[in-house]
Amino acid sequence: MSLKSRFQKKEKVIGPTGRTAVTRVGYRRHVFTDVYHFFLMIGWPLFFLIIVALLFVLNSLFAFLYLAGGNVIENAQPGSFWDDFFFSVQTMATLGYGKLHPLGYWANFVSSAEVFMGMLGLALVTGLFFAKFSRPTARVVFSHNAVVHLQSKVPSLMFRMANERTNRIVKAELTLHLLRNEVTAEGQFLRRFHDMKLVRPFTPVFGLTWLAVHPITEESPFYGHHLESLQAMDAEIIASFTGIDDTLIQSVHAQRSYLPEEILWDSTFEDVFVTQPDGERIIDYSRFHQVKKADPACCLDSKGKKNLSEG
Repeated sequence: MSLKSRFQKKEKVIGPTGRTAVTRVGYRRHVFTDVYHFFLMIGWPLFFLIIVALLFVLNSLFAFLYLAGGNVIENAQPGSFWDDFFFSVQTMATLGYGKLHPLGYWANFVSSAEVFMGMLGLALVTGLFFAKFSRPTARVVFSHNAVVHLQSKVPSLMFRMANERTNRIVKAELTLHLLRNEVTAEGQFLRRFHDMKLVRPFTPVFGLTWLAVHPITEESPFYGHHLESLQAMDAEIIASFTGIDDTLIQSVHAQRSYLPEEILWDSTFEDVFVTQPDGERIIDYSRFHQVKKADPACCLDSKGKKNLSEG
């Protein structure tokens, strides 16, 4: 498959979780190349599942080694795999209940090796658990769709973000880029990033919501494009958020991308600020992803036609 045909497939560079989602081919990587990073990136359920599976496999291996030595475990039933297995569990965890204990050089040699492996494994798992638990992450939610609508009488691309936690993110910064297919004057096919300027790329405190606005002016790489032209270029809008968690005092980040099909033209977001009967203003996050159709005569349509109403 050619490089160009690979890029023509509808694959997001940034997946729903903020991680790279494009399939990679053409290189070989050893399974143990980056185990530490792998354990840090996977979810907690899979993390615990792998640890439990490894413990079962290792204890089974040592149980078979004890079985290979014959009746080498005191008070264990001869030929009982499960007696040897649970003795292995006690040995690896350095519990030593006292009823079962090794007999002879073979059993003592195997149990010594198992104790060493158990202590080493405990240190590694503890380190991984602490690193994974303490790794700073941002709980930033992006709107499901981006919209194109007027903002200060200028056609603008907009999407929303919200902080899912009750803490604050200080010195928050947002960057926006358009990734698209291009062919150079020499005929070389490539994927190129283009900066998309934001009305407000920085906020001193991000605690509630943030409406990101990119004016579609003549200087914008988005200018003059529509749904079909963006699809033809395999375009993708990538938003990158960074800031400092005021609880952990560490940098956090989040990413989201929008394909052309996720951009709603002549649309705007529902207002999340709601006035209660008693006059109190609240934020209704149930409206966060909701959009409504706007007057098509006031902004760019899906064909990229500029039809602005100044009044």
